[in-house]
Amino acid sequence: TLIYFGYSFCPDICPTELQVIGAALDQLQLQAPDKSSKLQAFFITVDPERDTQAVLADYVPHFHPKLVGLTGSTEEIAAAARAYRIYYAKVDPEAGAPADYYFMDHANLIYLMGPDGGFLTHFSYGVDANALTHRLIAEIN
Repeated sequence: TLIYFGYSFCPDICPTELQVIGAALDQLQLQAPDKSSKLQAFFITVDPERDTQAVLADYVPHFHPKLVGLTGSTEEIAAAARAYRIYYAKVDPEAGAPADYYFMDHANLIYLMGPDGGFLTHFSYGVDANALTHRLIAEIN
């Protein structure tokens, strides 16, 4: 299972990482379809105030049809982030900006978890789709 924490209103890093994940999922399907069928991919929001189910249902499929967007209550997101040791914090809007025009500061890691839910490895910001695909092929049994 691939897991990435981010938010749909992110102007740069989250969409870039989601594009990498989407490209890796495509490459995996072409290079190792048997392994591709075993892999799930989740985008978990760190901004549940704006990232509703409807917002994620519209946003996430643009990156890959296999990618699933998850949201929840503030408490549920906090619990998930703690479980994966993901830092995130709301950055207050600049003076004069609308209250809902804020950014989220957050860790930027892609996790690969095993079928038992155990941690296998993580990928840092900047991993490219080829490197991600090769590692997925090596790790998925």
